[in-house]
Amino acid sequence: MATHEIYMQRCIQLAALGAGNVSPNPMVGAVIVHNNRIVGEGYHQQYGKAHAEVDAINDIFKNFTNADVLLKQSVIYISLEPCAHYGKTPPCADLIIKNQIPKVVVGCRDPFAQVDGKGMEKLQQAGIEVITGILEQECRDLNKRFFTRVQKQRPYIILKWAQTANGYFAPKDGSQHWITGPESRKLVHKWRAEEDAIFVGKNTARVDNPQLNTRLWPGKSPKRVVIDRNLELSQDMHVFDNSVETLVFNAIKTDFVGKVKYIALEDFDRFVPQYIMFQLYLQDIQSVIIEGGAHTLNSFITEGLWDEARIFTGKTLLADGIKAPVCFGNKTEHAMVGDDSLQIIFNQ
Repeated sequence: MATHEIYMQRCIQLAALGAGNVSPNPMVGAVIVHNNRIVGEGYHQQYGKAHAEVDAINDIFKNFTNADVLLKQSVIYISLEPCAHYGKTPPCADLIIKNQIPKVVVGCRDPFAQVDGKGMEKLQQAGIEVITGILEQECRDLNKRFFTRVQKQRPYIILKWAQTANGYFAPKDGSQHWITGPESRKLVHKWRAEEDAIFVGKNTARVDNPQLNTRLWPGKSPKRVVIDRNLELSQDMHVFDNSVETLVFNAIKTDFVGKVKYIALEDFDRFVPQYIMFQLYLQDIQSVIIEGGAHTLNSFITEGLWDEARIFTGKTLLADGIKAPVCFGNKTEHAMVGDDSLQIIFNQ
């Protein structure tokens, strides 16, 4: 692997440490190299806090008495184009210019309109050498949620379900039936901690009374999203416990009750998945994992409104039941999680 790629790979590793904590900002990592030696590292750790470039530069000042001299002789690698505008923090491009770092290597451009190309242009106008497109696809994949939100005005959508070995989603009588083992359930809680919101339909909420949290994994619980057209769900259910913000899409009212936000849709017969995703976009929700039920999942599959499907297949069988959804994509990955088979389908 070439030198640029080695350091950019480290930027990607660092950036991933911010998963679940920086949305709706992107995950970004930065590495500062002096004479082929890493002298500073950083990443965007929390939304509203220091960006990766700031973190890496501060790392040098913390560890070297001659930090100002080192920076003037170094190369900074950044997985995403440095910002050029004032947001919650000052522009990172200005910080790089201020510290006279002579060379910047960027993984990919930032699609956000206030940044797109402007950060690199500002650096070049200051006489700084800029190299772009190093591990570009890997850097874009790292921030697929951010890119989807900016470019498609909707969250990145992950479908998730479990099915029996003979293709059933659940018993027909609406009773609970565990399909997967403990390893898969723990992995699902890890996934929840990485996304902004978790979404279920009314029947899943009613039958399972799910907590929709991350109790099996250390990490923040996502916002909860529920469809309840006629507001028939009992207020005693877990989704109304005010532990996290919960959005209830319905046809009756728009209101706030504690952390529960009721959002009325004018037309509940057409384009419901699209309306809900646009509303989530307006709420700064960058990613959502849809966990059921079968009708809700199928409505998104029918509309082609999804980015990934994560499908567990357990070893249990049902003599009869609700058929599991079926979807097809451009790329598929397979893995074993305990005794369960995991298939991940990408809709590209």
